[in-house]
Amino acid sequence: MHHNTPLMSTVVVGLVLAFILGTVAQRFRISPLVGYLLAGIMMGPFTPGYVADQNIANELAEIGIILLMFGVGLHFSLKDLLSVRAIAIPGAVVQIAVATLLGMGLAWRLGWSVGGGLVFGLALSVASTVVLLRALQERRLIDTERGRIAVGWLIVEDVAMVLTLVLLPPLAGILKGEAASAADLSALIWPLTVTLGKVAAFVVFMLVVGRRVIPWTLHYVAHTGSRELFRLAVFAISLGVAFGAAVLFDVSFALGAFFAGMILSESELSHRAAQETLPLRDAFAVLFFVSVGMLVDPAIAVREPLELLVTVLIITAGKSVAAFLIVRMFGHPNSTALTISASLAQIGEFSFILTGLGVSLALLPAEGRDLVLAGAIVSILLNPVFFAILDRVLAAHGKPVAGKTATGKTVTSTTAAAAPEAASEPLPISQLRDHVVLVGHGRVGSVVSAALRRDDRSFLVIEDDAGAVERLRGGGVEVITGNAAAPGMLEAANVTGARALLVAIPDAFEGGQIVAKARAVAPGLAIIARAHSEQEITHLQRHGANAVIMGEQEIARAMIEHIALPAAPVVTAGSSAA
Repeated sequence: MHHNTPLMSTVVVGLVLAFILGTVAQRFRISPLVGYLLAGIMMGPFTPGYVADQNIANELAEIGIILLMFGVGLHFSLKDLLSVRAIAIPGAVVQIAVATLLGMGLAWRLGWSVGGGLVFGLALSVASTVVLLRALQERRLIDTERGRIAVGWLIVEDVAMVLTLVLLPPLAGILKGEAASAADLSALIWPLTVTLGKVAAFVVFMLVVGRRVIPWTLHYVAHTGSRELFRLAVFAISLGVAFGAAVLFDVSFALGAFFAGMILSESELSHRAAQETLPLRDAFAVLFFVSVGMLVDPAIAVREPLELLVTVLIITAGKSVAAFLIVRMFGHPNSTALTISASLAQIGEFSFILTGLGVSLALLPAEGRDLVLAGAIVSILLNPVFFAILDRVLAAHGKPVAGKTATGKTVTSTTAAAAPEAASEPLPISQLRDHVVLVGHGRVGSVVSAALRRDDRSFLVIEDDAGAVERLRGGGVEVITGNAAAPGMLEAANVTGARALLVAIPDAFEGGQIVAKARAVAPGLAIIARAHSEQEITHLQRHGANAVIMGEQEIARAMIEHIALPAAPVVTAGSSAA
């Protein structure tokens, strides 16, 4: 059997190089994303040594985009999307127009045609899905107003690019300066009408059919008790809906996957579905950045340095300034405007597709494609820097933020308290004292919280599932939304003044991180965690847990107690004790 296939070598070499260079970047306190892009450059056709298959890399990256958008949809609802339509739609349209005009200005200066300038400008106007979502997720902004505006803005950009890809072929002749006829105009109106009709049909189909079929399917599979089938069902739904949306409705993979996740978010299984897609989502996202790096010819920085500099400035400055002004015009604070500006200061996957189509239609010169690709990688490299600057700016200007907890108590915090992730929503410090901090409100956590309520004990919950958070707040429980291992979370829960920390999440690795951070903050705190094996018990104790409860041991102990006490009533399903 021949093992050195293009698929295998692309995946293996890409992941290994990304791991090595990403680790080196992290060691020097640079975003690992930079390492992933450099790995792609090393695998590309413009550098000596191994050259990977670009087509395979692009297709693998597309899977990553699908899984990423599906995951975002799981944390989004139609209500959230509609709540930001007043700013997302006009904001995205105006920002696209500004970036397109700036790109056309550079194209005119370079002597390109109007059609070439239009394609070039549009390619510079649309942000990368993967980069934007990665930045928002790292800062816990997806479920905030800023995050909803950014994602809504992104969806509008995606729809605009889908329409552009449909309209370019019939418009190509006119854009080249050829005379337009009545037939040309009719050929333009018809594709536009069909495309809008297909997008509308897809949305209606998902809201009417998908809303019933998708949650029912996952609930049915969940009741089989097979984790393997459940995981397969999640991937089948995310990839299947995205593929079906593209084939049947001519909607982008990303948009189809987003709607699938958004429909599923109404189910209580959404949190579990998000967990099941996380490992593959991260792996394929890495391959996306590798595929971007493969497209770049580093020599363009020597051949056309001034043109590349202007291209990068349009992407990082022109778009950002336009977005900032638009958001401020709608009355949003500087923090929101700056976050949206930083999120959009890069370009990605739709830009590559659009420039490829422009070159094939003889609208855009090859030089334009090279500038877009080089501009994309430079902007992606700079994006973490912009967010780091944003973090420092918001931290430096942090002012006390007053608000109400779910229990009605007023709390105060500053943006700086959440550093180094100061660009995320300010975390108010809990005013509870001598309380219990409960991490996770799943099957175990919900039982613990019910017992704490019965005993009338003061407690606080850290949870990242939107549905659980909403239910807890509805019940008057103080909740902090997010991952307890993230910077500032345990401090916000006031663990230094707490009676105990209960780590009820099933992931012992993440639990170990939480235990270690809590022990560093509060050396005398009583910490109890859960585990599923002897190795996990050792791991958690090594990180500082006072006690570790293994569920299997407790179940066995309860069974033995029932054997030792024959007089005790035995209650089985469907029966009751006498």
